[in-house]
Amino acid sequence: MIQRNISEKVKESLKSQAAVALIGPRQVGKTTLAIDIGNEVDALYLDLEDSNDRNRLANPALFLEKFEDRLVILDEIHRMPDLFETLRGVIDKGRRKHKGKGRFLILGSVSIDLLRQSGESLAGRISYIDMFPIVVSEIEDTRFAREKLWLRGGFPDSYLAEDDKQSLNLRRNFIRTYLERDVPMFGPRIPSTTIERLWTMIAHRQGTILNASQLAKSLEISTQSVTRYIDLLCDLLLVSRLQPYHANIGKRLVKSPKVFVRDSGILHGLLNIETHEELAGHPVVGSSWEGFVIENLVSALPWRSIPFFYRTAAGAEIDLIIEHADQSLWAIEIKRSLSAKVGKGFYIACEDLKPERAFVVHAGDDRFPITEKIEAINITALVEELSKKK
Repeated sequence: MIQRNISEKVKESLKSQAAVALIGPRQVGKTTLAIDIGNEVDALYLDLEDSNDRNRLANPALFLEKFEDRLVILDEIHRMPDLFETLRGVIDKGRRKHKGKGRFLILGSVSIDLLRQSGESLAGRISYIDMFPIVVSEIEDTRFAREKLWLRGGFPDSYLAEDDKQSLNLRRNFIRTYLERDVPMFGPRIPSTTIERLWTMIAHRQGTILNASQLAKSLEISTQSVTRYIDLLCDLLLVSRLQPYHANIGKRLVKSPKVFVRDSGILHGLLNIETHEELAGHPVVGSSWEGFVIENLVSALPWRSIPFFYRTAAGAEIDLIIEHADQSLWAIEIKRSLSAKVGKGFYIACEDLKPERAFVVHAGDDRFPITEKIEAINITALVEELSKKK
């Protein structure tokens, strides 16, 4: 059993808000975490993918009124989006009686933005919390453990599988479940075979600049359809876009986002990569490591910090720019090697942007200065540095 960092944040949010929405992809561990929290306070758990539990909510206001003194966990809330309107009335009534705190823990497998569209009626009554797959700060701080997490990804069953073969089979089944169940639910009339091909093409192009017209040509569909299908994969928390950083520095900047398969294990599942040996010899190895590092760092970002990348037409580039709430910038270069060697483009980009701090994340354990302003660091140590930033 892996202790999840987010557990205390959820508990604290329940002390101050009537409803807390815990958002993360399917099988990321939301239900396990919620039930553990619920067991501490004798909560009522309802799985809205279960027809029996949905039937219990045929008259939701009447049903929930019976449990006004208990925390109610509503799993897979996107199955009953109309329930949000009822929850508003229940929460407001409960506020007058019991101050309304900690009434509902809501679990969803779609993006916060998509869930907010259904939950607008709960404005001021709900907190939204992202739940990521297992990250480096939740495992043993060794190179072996980090390499295992990179290969298998952060979905608990995959990471904890008996061997690499079982782990890959679990991830292949996970991919099939999304294609057969979730894509048809959120993207009606979208052929699952087309989504699978697009998802796999994104995996082969991991971390590259989005070229929707090129993808459309390969799939023999319109550019607008490619954009819409990528939107769906982002809403399902399977793919992410990293936006370019725009600065008024008088240089031509790349304007299109980079696209990543979010979980490295799912990336390797789409490419049928089972072992470290296969990964080391695969063309995606460098971009896979880059995506793994970025996803872990994004999971640790302080409130209101925003991730970007930076690239000019002349080749100056920074893999990850973090803009903090105080407007300061951190520049992060990502290297798969142990040497942390930095290219000319990174130095030029740092001259352009003048970040407060600059790091090179490498695959080893050592931490050392490269120059007076640039420091080599491993991924776990940089996550810790981010946690100190307010």
